Amino acid sequence: MKPEKQTVHFRGRIITVTTDEVVLPNGHRAELEVVHHPGGAAAVAIDAQERVCLLRQYRYVAEGWLWELPAGKLEPNEPPLITAQRELVEEAGVSARRWDSLDSYLSSPGIFTEVLHLFLATGLEPAATAHEHAEVIEIHWVPFAEAYEWAVSGKLRDGKTAMGLVRAHHFRTSQSFPHPADP
Repeated sequence: MKPEKQTVHFRGRIITVTTDEVVLPNGHRAELEVVHHPGGAAAVAIDAQERVCLLRQYRYVAEGWLWELPAGKLEPNEPPLITAQRELVEEAGVSARRWDSLDSYLSSPGIFTEVLHLFLATGLEPAATAHEHAEVIEIHWVPFAEAYEWAVSGKLRDGKTAMGLVRAHHFRTSQSFPHPADP
C-alpha cells in the first residue's frame, strides 16, 4: 500500500521518519507515523560442539548489556544472506560453509518497516573479526540447548535472537524450513 501523502520529518544515517496519510482496507483514512529502516540479517551460528555464538553487546538504548546473535543492517542493494555472512565474520570471527534460511520477521510492524532475515550457519571456520569502533562486543559460545532455554524462558530480551534460536531449534528438529539460502 502506498501512502496518498507522505511527509518526511527526519532523515538520518540509518532511518527516515515520516507521517503517511493512507486509506486502510476498511476505507478509513489514517495518518500514521512510520520509521523506515533498511532491514537486517542475523546468523544463528552453531559449531561442531553444538554451541551457538552469542554476543554480549552493550546497547545504549537498552541501557546495558544484551545477548544477541551476530547481525547487522542491510547495505543498499545487498541481499540479506550477504549481510548475514559479512556480519558473522566481522562480529564473531567465523565464516560458515552451509547457510539455511530461517525466514524473516517484522520487528515492530505497528511503526517500523524493518524486516529481519534469519539464517542458520553451520560448518564454521575461523576468520578475522572486524568490530566497528561504536561496537562493544564480547564473543561467547553457549551450548545450543542452554541458549534455546534462554530464548523460551525470557532471559533473552532481544527479539531477533530469541526468534532465531527458536526457529533454528524447530528447523533442526523438523527440517520445516526446507529452503537453503542462496549463495
